[in-house]
Amino acid sequence: MYLRLPKDLPGAREEAGVTFLGVDIGTSSSKGVLVEHDGTVLTSAVREHQVQRPVPGHVEMDAEIWWARFVAITRDLLDTADPGEVEAVGVSGMGPCVLLTDAAGTPVRPAILYGVDTRATVQIARLEAELGRVEVLHRCGSVLSTQAVGPKIAWVAEHEPAVAARARRLFTASSFLVHRLTGEYVLDHHTASQAVPLYDSLAQDWYAPWAKHVAPGIELPPLRWPGEIAGRVTRSASAATGLPAELPVITGTVDAWSEAVSVGAQETDDLMLMYGTTMFLINTVPERLLVPELWSTVGALPGTRNLAGGMATSGAITEWLRTLFGSPDYPTLLAEADAAGPGARGLLMLPYFAGERTPVADPDARGMIAGLTLEHTRGDLYRAALEATAFGVRHNVDAMRAAGGDVRRIVAVGGGTQGGLWTRIVSDVTGLEQEVPSVTIGASYGAAFLAAGAVSDVSITTWNPVRERIAPDAGVADHYAELYGLYLRLYPATLDVAHTLARHRRDSPAD
Repeated sequence: MYLRLPKDLPGAREEAGVTFLGVDIGTSSSKGVLVEHDGTVLTSAVREHQVQRPVPGHVEMDAEIWWARFVAITRDLLDTADPGEVEAVGVSGMGPCVLLTDAAGTPVRPAILYGVDTRATVQIARLEAELGRVEVLHRCGSVLSTQAVGPKIAWVAEHEPAVAARARRLFTASSFLVHRLTGEYVLDHHTASQAVPLYDSLAQDWYAPWAKHVAPGIELPPLRWPGEIAGRVTRSASAATGLPAELPVITGTVDAWSEAVSVGAQETDDLMLMYGTTMFLINTVPERLLVPELWSTVGALPGTRNLAGGMATSGAITEWLRTLFGSPDYPTLLAEADAAGPGARGLLMLPYFAGERTPVADPDARGMIAGLTLEHTRGDLYRAALEATAFGVRHNVDAMRAAGGDVRRIVAVGGGTQGGLWTRIVSDVTGLEQEVPSVTIGASYGAAFLAAGAVSDVSITTWNPVRERIAPDAGVADHYAELYGLYLRLYPATLDVAHTLARHRRDSPAD
């Protein structure tokens, strides 16, 4: 596949030495890369951080951490390069988040994170009754869910009225970085398309009647495409970061869509599969497809449409298990999980440890482990977790096909592609081949590519060719098909128990 982005600026240099900087603000860490014009990664940097969970169902983060991580990562990268050779800056971030600020862009409360934060269930139900479930789906492309921005703004208005009274602007992770770098207040079309019910997916603009109803007093930002230049580095941002003043900064977008750009998964019937703290799936479709179980969004590139799905936990489960096991190294755990074999010696897990986003759309779903015996080992449990996420991927792919999309090519990206076992299990469970590109750094690399595309002609095929193809093992297809059938039965069979336990947890005193 050949992906070319237009030149926005004349006279862009293309000789050796030109570099592009990309930074992504993730859920558990932030990553940055410095990339040469041909796509070679010169250096990378990572800074870890943690979200805050003040009460069950609430997942927040101080936006000042986003900026602090950006500054630290940028300075780490520039320590090994000449800042004067950087031609453009790209940003991306987890999302859609709800960061409310005053008119000057100063946060009035911590940012409320994307679909992993499940606080606004009451507001979802109220807005659905007021606006109409079908009407929201047809205008916005998605129904109201824990992923939607509007209900979380409504939650703040109802539970923190003094805070809401000070709120004048709405940011997400990437747009907050852009504001700090350039002083500009903008948002990309893709992120806006997840700001349900504020954005009209057909008109590709804010829908004023619902925006005024859900977010009164909030000045919504002008909309641009992720690869468009939002502004230029200010003198104050230059002093903080070490980046040259007047350097162009792109608008950026949500991390998963930046990751899809980083591997060239933009053609119709492509599926980008992001292996991370959460699992994300983006299917490029020929037209706007509407189905309540998935998110229909505007794509990262003009003219593209997506069906998207997101699992609330994936790598978060394996990291949780590793911590419970005393933090052994990943190669050891992967070897033990590999030895457990398909089916994890009789274990079956539901990966709903933080509720579930698609296609279940149930914030009160809970993780389950069926089949446990005293003979099971940590390797069996780890294998069951990897298989659970694979079953979740298959569930989402089935939902995409049922909605009218198709998946002919999977491109895998993210930290979970390392080691080989997880990707092999996903191919075996889904029966689909996966392509693993040469560079799997992900969103920060996609942000750098979009930055490069804003000032020069670049091709993602040249930047990031395919390194490996993972074919499914036909010998385990029947076994996994049987387990997948059990997986689909396990959720409805335990639904009442899970919901009752979730209610008890909400009603219990905060830890």
